[in-house]
Amino acid sequence: MKENGLGIALLAILLATTTAHAQWRYDPKQLSMLPPYCRYTQLYRAAVPGGNNPAEIERWSTIMGSHNFMHMHHYCFGLEHIYAALYFARTKLDRDRDLGYAIPEFDYVIRNVASDFAVLPEILTKKGETLIRLGKAPQGILELGRAIELKPDYWPPYAALSDHYKATGDTALARQWLEKGLSAAPGTKALQRRLEELNAPKARRKAATD
Repeated sequence: MKENGLGIALLAILLATTTAHAQWRYDPKQLSMLPPYCRYTQLYRAAVPGGNNPAEIERWSTIMGSHNFMHMHHYCFGLEHIYAALYFARTKLDRDRDLGYAIPEFDYVIRNVASDFAVLPEILTKKGETLIRLGKAPQGILELGRAIELKPDYWPPYAALSDHYKATGDTALARQWLEKGLSAAPGTKALQRRLEELNAPKARRKAATD
């Protein structure tokens, strides 16, 4: 029964995602929040002014690899869903729905791009962050760990892990992930700032007792 329920849920997500693609319309406000290459990916290039530019399509295909680039519109769709959830959703139901739509988009890209694709750690990080926002922290933590394994000096997954543990009240583990990140990517300001914020209460307590 559980397997049947899971299959129905996955089918519902797939159908919803397919419907979302069919209903997708170019939104200049959303596009301005996306990486610059999105306008040249499949589906986007047909709708976005200037997107069907052969020179830019070729340039990004060369940078990312043509096999990888042909799938990247799904990552852009996923990002649109995240931004819709974080900045435009009016209810928790709308927010969680949009976050949920992002996951199969990311999964599609993760499944289809090369294992050494340079953007893969970023995609895994976005998926991990989204799962945590959906209340699926164990799965999200696994994805963030995969991103770190692929590119140890890529700092965003360390920040995401630290933010998660800080939010749950585990400041020791939050600090540990920041220290790991700074060891792998020394001098990263985003990690240093977080570490200073974590250490601030301790420093205040020490100053009060001196």
